[in-house]
Amino acid sequence: MKYKGIEVLDSITVDCAIFGFENNELKVLLVRRNIEPQKGIWALPGGWIGVEEDVDDAAKRILEEATGVGGIFMKQVSSFGRVSRFPDKRIITIGYSALVQPQDYSLRPGQDTSDVVWQQINEVGQLTFDHNEILEASLKSLRTNARHALIGIELLPEKFTLSQLQALHEAILGVTLNKRNFRTKMNKLKVIKALNEWQTEVSHRPAQLYTFDKEQYYKIVNEDYEYELIV
Repeated sequence: MKYKGIEVLDSITVDCAIFGFENNELKVLLVRRNIEPQKGIWALPGGWIGVEEDVDDAAKRILEEATGVGGIFMKQVSSFGRVSRFPDKRIITIGYSALVQPQDYSLRPGQDTSDVVWQQINEVGQLTFDHNEILEASLKSLRTNARHALIGIELLPEKFTLSQLQALHEAILGVTLNKRNFRTKMNKLKVIKALNEWQTEVSHRPAQLYTFDKEQYYKIVNEDYEYELIV
């Protein structure tokens, strides 16, 4: 079938769970649908795959068209194919996920979306179709990574405090971490470097700033090194 002037597959779509960390809160990018079915309902950004389009390329295109967020790396999470997931038609969707810094992007709704927001993860209501299920699967994958593999370089500014790093992990995992154990684990991995800089314009005692050692960080990531984050 044709959609927006291009030939698309009429039984396979992609849906994207894009996570961001802002004000010590984990957020997800949501759009309000501007087309039927379920017009006006909040959803994950998604759409049809072009017949001549690689699936990864389709996910990037659809995300940018729907939200204005572009040029990011996304990973496939899973496929979702419950018979009743879409009304009156059998459609299988491929779920994608990514981590970004919200402040790096200007949101703008697309032709099929009337609004785009960063929604705090614990305040997400009922989404369209099976998008709550897709979001939950993406969040579960993110939490597994947070416990056993490195995260943070995509979600924190270049310079950050140890409290911000811990708050990020706590927001993703939904738990309170032991401060001493967490810092010991991060220092053992040697992926963060202390800077001779401190916070400015804060009402409390300024905290020292850190940055990621990118060479060590990506070395661990590329070697699939696993650790267990004690909670």
